[in-house]
Amino acid sequence: MSAMNFRPIWRYWDALISGVYTTLTLALISAAIGIIIGIYGAYLIRGGSRPVRVFLQSYIEIIRNTPILIQIFIIFFGLPVLGIKLDPIIAASVALSLYFGAYSIEIIRSGIDSIPASQTEAGMCIGLTHFQVMRYVILPPALRNIYPSITSQFILLLLGTSIASQISVDELFHVAGIVDSRTYRSFEVYALICAIYLALSLSFKLLFAVLGHLMFRWPVRR
Repeated sequence: MSAMNFRPIWRYWDALISGVYTTLTLALISAAIGIIIGIYGAYLIRGGSRPVRVFLQSYIEIIRNTPILIQIFIIFFGLPVLGIKLDPIIAASVALSLYFGAYSIEIIRSGIDSIPASQTEAGMCIGLTHFQVMRYVILPPALRNIYPSITSQFILLLLGTSIASQISVDELFHVAGIVDSRTYRSFEVYALICAIYLALSLSFKLLFAVLGHLMFRWPVRR
């Protein structure tokens, strides 16, 4: 039985760093687009026309009740049938954005629903439009309520970027497979990748905790 040996892996440190960069880029872009989908989707699902609400609810149910891998495959392999060909990283970004957006709609909607109706009525009474009430009266306290859920969902999105390896996006997990095939040190490669994912997740968790404390001044639990 051979001893663990990480030395062959270090020759590929530049590829691993590139994989981390691609993973972070994919996660941040998908989260940014997903948040926009979530905000406008939550607004429309509460105040839009019936066809719009039905469409959004159907979109949410489809995304939440099908595997993300199937969603990526449909976008990457299915759209070319319609004459739309996307690069792997673009296809992955679209799929992950739609995935994060569906969950964001539900999270943001639950946050909005947690705000008393009296605040909406007060905003309307002073002449604010429905959009202004949503922006200035509802969303600020709702953001405080949903912040833990939305940041936890981002961590899941970050880890979920590994699924993009199935369409050959050069993110961290895909790079790990290449390094494994060249070094034949499977355990060492995936142990290192596990440590990197753990470090990324804990770093973002700490960052979000600090940002949450600064933005909302949460009391310290004793």
